This record gives sequence, C-alpha cells and structure tokens, in this order.
Amino acid sequence: MDDNYFLSEAIKYAKKAGRIDEVPIGCVIVKDNKILSKGYNKREKTKDATAHAEILAIKKACKKLKSWRLCDCTLYVTLQPCTMCFGAILNARIERVVYGAKDLSCAYDTDKLNLNHKAEFVYLENVDCAKILSDYFAKKRRISSEDL
Repeated sequence: MDDNYFLSEAIKYAKKAGRIDEVPIGCVIVKDNKILSKGYNKREKTKDATAHAEILAIKKACKKLKSWRLCDCTLYVTLQPCTMCFGAILNARIERVVYGAKDLSCAYDTDKLNLNHKAEFVYLENVDCAKILSDYFAKKRRISSEDL
C-alpha cells in the first residue's frame, strides 16, 4: 500500500460526510500499513465544534491502541489540517501527515516552533480532494441564492 491508496480511503470518508451535509473532509490513521481508525466531519450532526475528521480519528486510534501516543502512525486527510487539528496531531505524537488539498488559511511552520515533537507534513496533491470541497460549497451557494 502507498500514500495514494490511503489518501483514496480518506476520500471515501469525505464523500460520506458530504452525503450527510457535513463539510466533506475525511481522514484515516494508518499503522503498520493497516487502517487503524477513520473519521469524517460531524460538527453539524453532533453540534460540536471539535468534531473534525482528524480529531475523531485520533480519538478512535487512541482508544484502539489504549494510548494517547500514536507513534509510528501516519494520518491521511483530504484537507490540510486546521490549527486545532495540527495541535492534536502533535500532542498525539503522530509521525507523519499526508494531505490532498491545501488550506491557505493554515499557515504553520513546524521548523519555527519550539516543540518537543514534530511531525512530517506531506502535501500529496489530489484533484479529487479539492473537487469534493469545491463542489460542496458551490452547491451550498446555489441553495443559498435560491432562498433569496
């Protein structure tokens, strides 16, 4: 298995989020070349601001491993993690993050931060990751304009 395969698995969960009218972001956490946990946005469903795909997947992986440390894990996510998720990734000691679409509002540089843990962040451009999001928001704008 490779990065493209696991990113395509995250895309499946992004689509699942979109089907329930959540912002379509999906995530899988992998250890030893096996999917350990998965998550997709559930903020609207749960009315919880922290119910991001990454946070939900991290919680499940911690529970499964019976540890808050997710050493030797890679997190695959369809959109570059926000600042909250970035912090959770570092706190969970995740080794590597692979994301398929950039979020220009996320401007963090781990090299400039004095942290006791650093993760490798890899941008693996994937047109499907960006398209799922742009299609979702285009649909939202159409629906909003029809309400006027």
